[in-house]
Amino acid sequence: MAFVLAGGRGSRLKELTDNRVKPAVFFGGKTRIIDFALSNALNSGIRKMAVATQYKAHSLIRHCQRGWNFFRAERNEFIDILPASQRVSEAMWYEGTADAVRQNIDIVDSYDIDYVLILAGDHIYKMDYEV
Repeated sequence: MAFVLAGGRGSRLKELTDNRVKPAVFFGGKTRIIDFALSNALNSGIRKMAVATQYKAHSLIRHCQRGWNFFRAERNEFIDILPASQRVSEAMWYEGTADAVRQNIDIVDSYDIDYVLILAGDHIYKMDYEV
């Protein structure tokens, strides 16, 4: 399973991230920055993905729902969006990347999978994650 961290504001991108999270910024046309992480996972045979969001996530959520909606539930394939939400025991939103994983560990555990590949949703690269 791929767990994609996609909540960062990307403040150094200034106007590009005024209305959307950094992974939702367009890159070379219709492609968004997050598409690199998702494509790398998909091309490595990973068909179970979760995307953790936080800052101004609407554009990113819409992109994942519309642009990545070809997974088949009957084959146990999915891309789940995990918006940040304050929990009863938590006073703050995510306090970093490790905290985003920690706050969603119960959801990840519910998927009943053996391995979790944690990816940054705001990096641009090509990689095969297969062993």
